[in-house]
Amino acid sequence: MDAENLPARYMTLAGRISPALGCLLALTAGGLTTLSAAPFALWWLGPLAVALVYSGIHALTPAQAALRGWCYGVGLFGSGASWVFVAIHDYGYTGAPLALFLTGLFVASLALFFAVPFGLYRRVTGPRLAFLSFAGAWVVSEWLRTWLFTGFPWLLLGTSQVDSPLAAWAPVGGVYLLSLATALTGTLGVELLRRRWWAAAPIAALWLIPLALPTQWTSPAGEPLRVALLQSNLDQAIKWAPEGQREAVNIYTALTGEQPDGIDLIVWPEVALPMLEVQARPILERVQSNLAPDTALLTGILQRDGGDYYNSVIGLGAAEGEYRKAHLVPFGEYLPLERLLAGTIALFDLPMPTLTPGPEDQGPIHAAGTTIGNAICYEIIYADRVAEQARGAELLLTVSNDTWFGRSIGPLQHLQMARLRALENGRYLIRATSNGVTAIIDHQGRITARAPQFQVTSLRGEAVPMQGQTPFTRTGSWPIWLLAGLLVLLGWTFNKRRSG
Repeated sequence: MDAENLPARYMTLAGRISPALGCLLALTAGGLTTLSAAPFALWWLGPLAVALVYSGIHALTPAQAALRGWCYGVGLFGSGASWVFVAIHDYGYTGAPLALFLTGLFVASLALFFAVPFGLYRRVTGPRLAFLSFAGAWVVSEWLRTWLFTGFPWLLLGTSQVDSPLAAWAPVGGVYLLSLATALTGTLGVELLRRRWWAAAPIAALWLIPLALPTQWTSPAGEPLRVALLQSNLDQAIKWAPEGQREAVNIYTALTGEQPDGIDLIVWPEVALPMLEVQARPILERVQSNLAPDTALLTGILQRDGGDYYNSVIGLGAAEGEYRKAHLVPFGEYLPLERLLAGTIALFDLPMPTLTPGPEDQGPIHAAGTTIGNAICYEIIYADRVAEQARGAELLLTVSNDTWFGRSIGPLQHLQMARLRALENGRYLIRATSNGVTAIIDHQGRITARAPQFQVTSLRGEAVPMQGQTPFTRTGSWPIWLLAGLLVLLGWTFNKRRSG
């Protein structure tokens, strides 16, 4: 439907927002979405951000709508993923001008995940039922961003709602249901401002129904485990040098030896010892010989199997099994277009071997009498991957090296996503990192213990194995992705029939 055929009442409001002002508001909305997430946690800004992008979008051409979506993406990733500059400049040994250019290219490219869906949305839908179809298009854009080009589901709209009243929807439909509820609140809020008073009822339902949802979807499967999570604060700049290797060995062996009697599970973070497992084996055997008989130790380690290298978690003492990271980080663990890019700039010279992804269907690790589902670093941001692990596990574990983030907001965003994974699956989640944020998170996404960042320390606390499954653990995200697509289809069908 063309702008000139819009209802007069809609044009009255839409006409107040010029395309240029709409782009400025969209850019602002992207920044507001960053403020809705950690560490700012102003979750109520999420619906407001959607409302700013949605207002007047049906008075735009498809190209103008795409530009508005792109501006939103630039505002979101330019503010929320600014830590990329730290990783490229500080740890990729890249000069500031080139690091700024690469960060800008990264942000501009990610913004296309909003530009393309919003442009297509404007081409196929109109203002009738737009409060539904636009919210659906928003979630479709997040779905595309989850898997296309290996995926980057960072700063999903729903993640910011982990502390809001909407959070109770998470065990039902996961982060994408939270995104849909937040987007609907924004679009319905705009309808309410247009004096469409009926919009108050669905807004109330979205926010009040969670009060009636169960607070306990799972139940304890045994006695609490006493856990110790070790943090070395090893400088990333020297980690792979001989002095870094020696320091890592000294820190982790000393911290392990300092643990009191009665600890059931000790965890070292991702690639705690910067060497291959075959090189670390004498050290690990010495540590294992000093463990109490009932104590398990899990550590991140690099493994070599023939000509392949894996980012893994292995067990010592009262632990069995291993886990190999299946979803690798491009440019961090492997180099896309390696023949073309290798050797061009220091950023593309990886400090460790190019890694191979582990199998998709890996089972849990058994440690301290508990089944443990695993996610290494970046994998924790993929809700469905974690749900697959949770189906066969009583406890969730993520090990990470967030040193690459420096002192940016990245580690706190990463922690927030881990909290949501615990809430979605009704599982305690223990998170061991190299320099923070190391934490123990309960089955409702609440942090029960947290270590300070940038310190050599061990965090001790309790984690309760849980049994049973939430609705989200059983189904994953596909019902919400399907619902979002149907909402867009509904808007297309209704507007096509009305304009035909």
